[in-house]
Amino acid sequence: MGYFLQLLLNGIHNASLYALLAYGYVLIHGLTHRTDLSLGSVFAFSGQTFILGTAFGWTALWMTLPAAMGFGLMVAVIYVGLGACLITKYIYEPLQDAGSRNTVLVATLGLSIFLMELSRIAANTRDYWLPPMLAQPVRMAGALDVSLTRMQIVNVAAAIAIISAGEFVMRLTAAGRTWRAVSDEPAAAALCGIDPRRVRMLAVFAAYAICALTGFLAALYYGNISFTTGMVFGLKILFITAAGSFSQPLLAALGAAAVGMAESLWGGYFPVLWKDAAIFSLLVFVLAVRTFPHDERV
Repeated sequence: MGYFLQLLLNGIHNASLYALLAYGYVLIHGLTHRTDLSLGSVFAFSGQTFILGTAFGWTALWMTLPAAMGFGLMVAVIYVGLGACLITKYIYEPLQDAGSRNTVLVATLGLSIFLMELSRIAANTRDYWLPPMLAQPVRMAGALDVSLTRMQIVNVAAAIAIISAGEFVMRLTAAGRTWRAVSDEPAAAALCGIDPRRVRMLAVFAAYAICALTGFLAALYYGNISFTTGMVFGLKILFITAAGSFSQPLLAALGAAAVGMAESLWGGYFPVLWKDAAIFSLLVFVLAVRTFPHDERV
């Protein structure tokens, strides 16, 4: 029983990271109705840039570890913010009205490969590791020996806070009503004085900020993010949101959380090498049998 509960607790941490990525993905897809494969790479690129910036500050600038981490975070924020500006200007704005929906998919796939290779070249194909952060275990049940590390608790709390704040904005503010209006009928929203391009730009920035923060949290917990992580996460989030919801960020986040829990349970009871294959097979099955609402366009 204790082993099962420990797997569930570990699954909560995985679920929080997946939920954040899915929430950010739907913020964009709900407006553009285009498949975007770049967010997983932005997640990995943010974590890798943070690690490389920290390593540079520590080894080359002789900073203390907290100062080096602050420097790495600043570098990651600058790079991701600049990337969001360029992606909005050179991918979403010119390709939003393209006849084929596959144009954005191809462009963001190329962007994913570019970010993956940029990180690999910047690191000279080496892995840099952060020291363990907040790794002290916190017991979660008195009678059973189950626990989470402090870093896991921080990540879960951050995910809950970000998604709660996002839902508050989406449901109770003018910004959320504007997002839903552009998502449902961008032409009608434009007639009412709303600029759909500006709304899409802000949504891209918000989604990239969420994915970048998720990469930062993952880097703090795992200590390293590999070069190929972004592509795998991007595909997983695409499948997860397709099975959950393309138009409702909260439903997509809940579906992603369920997948994170399933991954943890699989890793505890079955061969880890088959974990991704099993998860993708499950998602493909869900997509095959699910009936999509009329307003959810792939």
